[in-house]
Amino acid sequence: MAHHEQSKATFPEHIRKKRNGEQLSAGEIRDFVQGVKDKTIQESQIGAMLMAIWLKGMVAEETLALTKEMMMSGEVMSWPAEWEGLMVDKHSTGGVGDKISLVLAPALAACGCKVPMISGRGLAHTGGTLDKLESIPGFNVYQSVQQLHRILEEVGCCIVGQTDNLVPADKVMYALRDVTSTVDSLPLITGSIISKKGAESLSALVLDVKFGNAALYKDLGSAKSLAQSMVTVGNSLGIRTGAVLSRMNCPIGRCVGNTLEVMESLECLKGRGPDDILELSIFCGLLLWMIGRAGSLDEGKKVISTTLQNGAALEKFQNMMIGQGVASQIAASLCSTNADYYSILRRAHYQTELETQGHGTVLDIDGMVIAQVLHRLGAGRSKAGDPVNHSVGAELLVSLGQKVEKGQPWLRVHYETPALSAEQRLGLQGALTLGPVDQLHTQPLVAEIILP
Repeated sequence: MAHHEQSKATFPEHIRKKRNGEQLSAGEIRDFVQGVKDKTIQESQIGAMLMAIWLKGMVAEETLALTKEMMMSGEVMSWPAEWEGLMVDKHSTGGVGDKISLVLAPALAACGCKVPMISGRGLAHTGGTLDKLESIPGFNVYQSVQQLHRILEEVGCCIVGQTDNLVPADKVMYALRDVTSTVDSLPLITGSIISKKGAESLSALVLDVKFGNAALYKDLGSAKSLAQSMVTVGNSLGIRTGAVLSRMNCPIGRCVGNTLEVMESLECLKGRGPDDILELSIFCGLLLWMIGRAGSLDEGKKVISTTLQNGAALEKFQNMMIGQGVASQIAASLCSTNADYYSILRRAHYQTELETQGHGTVLDIDGMVIAQVLHRLGAGRSKAGDPVNHSVGAELLVSLGQKVEKGQPWLRVHYETPALSAEQRLGLQGALTLGPVDQLHTQPLVAEIILP
C-alpha cells in the first residue's frame, strides 16, 4: 500500500514530465497502468496523462513498456503445448464494409490454425465485427475462457468479445481516449491493440492498417508509422508480426451494415464473393507463411483461396456459429448453397434505390459519406453501449470502372425509422463520382507489406 501512496503523490510529477516531452521510465509507466487498473489515479489525471502522451508522443521503449504493462494488467492466455506455433490472428484498424475477419478466421482454421479472435465493439462510423455477428440469431460473443478453449479445440476459430479480466487497463483507457480526443495517438493505439493481441499469446499476427478518406489515417505516411510502431512492439513481445497497408476509400465489397455484411461474408465463404474481399483475405496467406505453413506468400494465398472455393472455410464458419450458440438448423440453412438469408436474418422495413444523376464511368464511391449516413440511420453507435440496428445498411449496385447510364440504380439503402431524409439522399448522391473513362485511376488495394 505504501508504494501506492507514494506513487499517488508523485503522479502529477509523471504528468509534468511527459507534458514537458521527457521520457518516462519503465517504473513510471508501470505505476500509471497499475493506477489505472486499481483506480488509484483520478480520471482527470488519467485524461491529463493521455493528452500529454498524445501531444508529446513516446519513444519505442516507452511504447513497448506501456504495451507490456497493459498486457500484464490482466489474464494472459495459455494454450496446450500441441498448439505451439499455430496460434494466429489478424486485426484491422477498421474500414467501411470491412468484413474480412468473418471470412478469414474460418479460412485460417480450415488450414489447421487456431484463431482466438478477441474483437472489439464498433465505435466511430461502423459496427464492429461483434455487431455484425450478433445480427445472427443466437450468436453469443461472450464466452468464458473454458468455452474459448473448447471451441478452439473442436472448431479451430472463435470470434469473441473482450472478457473482463483481459487487459482491464485498456477498457478504462479506451473509454477515456474517446471522450478526451486522444484516440489517434500512435503509442496509445499501439498499446491498446498489441496488448490485447499479446494477451492472446499468439504465434503470429497480421495487421491490416488502412489509409484513405474512409480510414482513421488519411495518408499512407501516417498509416505506415502506425503499422511500423505496431510491428516493432509485436515482434518485441515475441509475436511474429507483419502488416499490410491497404487503401480505404470505396467500401470493401458491395455491402455496408451489419446484417448485409454477414450475408456478403457467407457468399464469400461459398466462393462467390467480390474480388476485393478475396484480395484482402488472401493476404492473410501471409500468416500461413509467417508460421511456416506455406513456403511463400503466394503459396499461402493459394491455400487460403482453396479453402474458400472448396467449402472447408464455410464448414468452419457453420461449426463456429454452432459453438457460439446458434441453433444447428439455423447455421445449416445460412450455409446452404441457395440460402434464403432473410428467412433468418432481419430485413429492414424499407429499401430505397438511388439513381445516377448522369452517365459515364464510375470513378469513385466515397465510403465515408455512405458510412456517416448509415450511422445516423442507426447502423453504428456514438458512444459505448448504444444499441445498433443490425438491419440498416446499403448495397452498392455498381462498381469502380463500370459504365453507367443516367437513371440507373446505383445504391440500395435499407432503413427503418428514422426515414431517409431528402438531405441524406442528397449527401449519398455526392458519394458517387462519374466521369470520362480516361480519368479512372485504379490502384491496387494493397499498397505495401511490412514483414517481421
